[in-house]
Amino acid sequence: MKAVFIVFDQGFYQQILESLYVNHHVRGFTSWEQVKGRGSKTGEPHYGSHAWPSLNSAIITVVSDEKVQPILEELRALDATSDVMGIRAFVWTIEDGM
Repeated sequence: MKAVFIVFDQGFYQQILESLYVNHHVRGFTSWEQVKGRGSKTGEPHYGSHAWPSLNSAIITVVSDEKVQPILEELRALDATSDVMGIRAFVWTIEDGM
């Protein structure tokens, strides 16, 4: 099992939810709608402030190993659709759960 942690511009929220559920049959997830941060490469900060008003969102889901690469490929394709809005995803191995 793998945990996929996705951080993204709020404008991608609905597309990512639909991708996970419709295209990859991922039902379970946890999301945070207002996440502050700054990318390590390019892009503007997302602080929810007067100077930097935009915010990110985040989703974490635990999936079987074989679902990880197709999900990441679709996220890369979605990320490529915008030079302004960004998506980052990170994968961790899950050793145990209940």
